[in-house]
Amino acid sequence: MPTPSRTVRARAPLFALLVAPLVLAGSLGAAAQPSPEVPAAEFAARLQRKYDTVRDFSADFTQSYEGGVLRKKTTERGTVVVRKPGQMRWAYRQPEEKLFVSDGRRMYAWVPADRQVVVSEVPSADQATTPVLFLVGKGSLTRDFTVSYATVVGAPPGSVALRLVPVKREPDYEWLVLVADGATLTLRMLVAGDAQGGTSTFTFANLRENVRPKDELFRFTIPRNADVITRE
Repeated sequence: MPTPSRTVRARAPLFALLVAPLVLAGSLGAAAQPSPEVPAAEFAARLQRKYDTVRDFSADFTQSYEGGVLRKKTTERGTVVVRKPGQMRWAYRQPEEKLFVSDGRRMYAWVPADRQVVVSEVPSADQATTPVLFLVGKGSLTRDFTVSYATVVGAPPGSVALRLVPVKREPDYEWLVLVADGATLTLRMLVAGDAQGGTSTFTFANLRENVRPKDELFRFTIPRNADVITRE
């Protein structure tokens, strides 16, 4: 049995996120260029319609972080499975094993090296930040963000980058950049900037859409002797 839980007042974690499910990585090449013949808001609406057709997906991911207060640089890798509404499984493999699972009602963050599980409630529609809303199919790129074109060094050739600034102030990030294929609208990269000057970049490979993942992937059993922290 896990040790008795203790309650910590904190926001529910965003799994960094959480908009990452939008991304499919390709071979890196030239910078993504704006598409001047199509307004940015129109391109964002096309991406929204594309994502609305995706019920679930699985992929390999690479997450890198650079900057912040400590000016550090890290790279992590793993696999992700997402199913609407609000079910997710992020399994980090390198350099350290970590697991984040959402069953649609609760979110679990498990770090085996620490023998610690953090449990939090999934935010409701009126409490969730815009990335969470978009992830579970309730948000809107054009409603929740101010949209403009951007340039991203290292993006795949033929891709288009959109800079998204949240309409409502978000504590977890200040801006996002989504990189999508200009022809197929397949999303290839996500870059997020935080208030400390840090930048997180997500790329995904082997992405498969609408594969009907098994229910057990979104279930989490608290390990024996784990220290349980409950966040409100």
